[in-house]
Amino acid sequence: MADAYFNEGTFDFLDRLADNNQREWFHEHKAFYEGCVREPALRLIADVAEELPHLSPHFVAIPRKVGGSLMRAHRDTRFGKDKTPYKTNIGIQFRHVLGKDVHAPGYYLHISSHQSFLGVGIWRPDAPSLTRIRTRIVEKEGEWIKARDHRPFKKRYHISGKSLITSPRGFSKAHPMIKDLRRKDFIAIHDVDSDLVLSSRLKSTMMKRFADASPYMRFLCQALELPFD
Repeated sequence: MADAYFNEGTFDFLDRLADNNQREWFHEHKAFYEGCVREPALRLIADVAEELPHLSPHFVAIPRKVGGSLMRAHRDTRFGKDKTPYKTNIGIQFRHVLGKDVHAPGYYLHISSHQSFLGVGIWRPDAPSLTRIRTRIVEKEGEWIKARDHRPFKKRYHISGKSLITSPRGFSKAHPMIKDLRRKDFIAIHDVDSDLVLSSRLKSTMMKRFADASPYMRFLCQALELPFD
């Protein structure tokens, strides 16, 4: 049986970072970050890269320290009130090969001591992309319902994110899919417990749960005129 990627030291480092979120502390404990966070995360990404093409040949797993699937540890503090310099979670995104940033369709793994989860879909798409998704829901209502309510997907995921209070411009508030048309995010979440994160089953379970979301991901990619199969 394969070894686990992460261990209790991973959660311990993230908790200690939350209590000491300063550049000086981080640099003093950089070896723990490398050994408990970055190195196991890159090993997981490299292993996922071998299996991801079986799910879709158009999503990529890139095991690089910078500019790959592992999201950077530094926070963007320019626009928020929280000026702490580091994220206290591990974020890994396997995005579409044609995507340029985190707003592209993708598969996601989030690890923290407070909540760990798998994510699929697209987070905060730009206005043109959002209009394309909404338009396809209207034009292909049956396909959308089939993807959204696909039994394995619906059993394990809940669609999350922000929504408009009113109907989006150009779409009827009386449309039967208005709840979905109001969405500003098309992300779906599957919560996982810490025992799975620390087990050797993490990768295999993650790939199974990503496969459960294939109809949902296919619909979003088709809406954005991106290849999936």
